[in-house]
Amino acid sequence: MPNLKTADGTALAAEVRELIVAGWAGRDRAAVDHHIAELAELGVAPPSSVPLYYRVSAGRLTTAPRVQVLGADGSGEAEAVILGAAGRLWVGIGSDHTDRKVESYSVAVSKEMCPKPMGETVWPFAEVADHWDELILRSFATIGGERVLYQEGAVSALLPPGELIAGWEAAHGRFGDGQAMLCGTLPAIGGIRPAERFEIELEDPVRKRRLSHAYVMDVLPVVA
Repeated sequence: MPNLKTADGTALAAEVRELIVAGWAGRDRAAVDHHIAELAELGVAPPSSVPLYYRVSAGRLTTAPRVQVLGADGSGEAEAVILGAAGRLWVGIGSDHTDRKVESYSVAVSKEMCPKPMGETVWPFAEVADHWDELILRSFATIGGERVLYQEGAVSALLPPGELIAGWEAAHGRFGDGQAMLCGTLPAIGGIRPAERFEIELEDPVRKRRLSHAYVMDVLPVVA
């Protein structure tokens, strides 16, 4: 289980038993449909529903600064994380690290086979709910030794957590303690590509603070 804490350093007892990745979570449905069509041309099967809630082993969630991945075809995605713990909702920053080669034949398998890094610090969701759309997602990737801006934009481009949770609850029941959801990501600047190190941020410009995390990938060889 990840070791989590509040902004003042207080440990948060959070036992994540169910991890959900909300895919195809863009707010502009026309843009989502266009992206689905683009991926279909590359052989990626379209989602069975939009948004689509992928299940991932809860043990994939980690706050470790170094993770192991199989092969060099994976890459990170900065995403807000909504977490149920202590009877309330919390927000954190995470990465839906995904194997892009495997993604071409199964999105679900590509997500399951990779760790889901997350920052240790979380905020009460209630503290950002009234200005959610002003929050900014950002990531940096170190590629070939060079640190570059990889993603940046407001979360207003994505479905709000309330809508994602409502969609989940309509099909699967209540979302609450013991559950965590990665809430969708933004396009990569310059295209999706692997990196040696990945940094993720969720900035709150209203309260002038940010959540952040960074992790390094140890690539394991693919042998046969």
